[in-house]
Amino acid sequence: MNDLLTPLYDIHLRLGGRMVSFGGYLLPVQYAGIAKEHNAVRESVGIFDVSHMGEFLLKGANALNAVSMLVTNDISMMYPGQVKYSPMCNERGGVVDDLLIYMLDNESFMLVVNASNKRKDFDWIKAHIPDDVTFTDMSDDFALIALQGKNAVNILKKLTAEENIPEKSYTFTNNRPVAGFGVIISRTGYTGEDGFEFYVNTEIAVPFFEELFKAGEEYNIAPCGLGARDTLRFEASMPLYGHEMNDDITPLEIGLKMFVKMDKPDFVGKAALIERGDPKVKRVGLELIDKGIARERCPVYAGDVKIGETTSGTMSPYSGKALAMAIIPLEYAKAEDIKIDVRGRMLSAKIVPMPFYKRG
Repeated sequence: MNDLLTPLYDIHLRLGGRMVSFGGYLLPVQYAGIAKEHNAVRESVGIFDVSHMGEFLLKGANALNAVSMLVTNDISMMYPGQVKYSPMCNERGGVVDDLLIYMLDNESFMLVVNASNKRKDFDWIKAHIPDDVTFTDMSDDFALIALQGKNAVNILKKLTAEENIPEKSYTFTNNRPVAGFGVIISRTGYTGEDGFEFYVNTEIAVPFFEELFKAGEEYNIAPCGLGARDTLRFEASMPLYGHEMNDDITPLEIGLKMFVKMDKPDFVGKAALIERGDPKVKRVGLELIDKGIARERCPVYAGDVKIGETTSGTMSPYSGKALAMAIIPLEYAKAEDIKIDVRGRMLSAKIVPMPFYKRG
């Protein structure tokens, strides 16, 4: 199957993006280099093409109840202009995907899902909502552009009136003019920094991106690829589907308890979570003491006992430390004699608090 192109493909080539296949699309993995792009976001601002993400619309008088049954978080008190993060579970309590819920109005919700799960999620949601809710895949109608870092707000203030800018994290404004283009402005991101995600019609994606980029030049805006997006979310200890979560791991087992509201009347997977009881495993942060880098799927040992595998790992561009995450049995969550098998080398490590990086 041929990879799809986002509306910004030609811009990526012009800016020197190294293109790779990801989630069914050709996307830039990096431009000037992952560490350089990563630190530009930490220190000033970066811009990302995340148009490969999926956008679904659920509409109707029963849409609130339908979405509530799909997700583990409580959305009963949501208001138009609010965004909520939530896992979406299967009947076994495993994670189908994690997503963002946008309340457009009292009867309309936009769900933003991971690119690699788009088709799976569409089929899952369609099979689990009532017939009186209209369900539409809007993914091809939108380009999604992320502006992330402390100077993102300064750039946006150059292009729109202050009242158009969402004040709080996890809120959005709908169809507001930015550089003359009507867009959804969402104060969200996947980097651990303040920033925005813009949902724009595909036909205006190129001129909109160019206006953002031009306005960011005084802040040394960096075009950023998938590589920096991954290291930034990893440093902020945000889980990634296919790494820290999958159809077998529950959200409670990876530290997402605050997004699982067991006092809700019901949701898909609730009965299984009750039956499974308290989690017997935990997602932990690891820092290598010996020289080396633990990527994903490296065996983790406490003494001579294998206790799990790393789920993500890299050399943190901002801290300069070799870090990893792993899911291990609860009884080892404070173990001290930790070793990681990195391609046959047993490297000493220690369990450290997460997140690895916190803004401010």
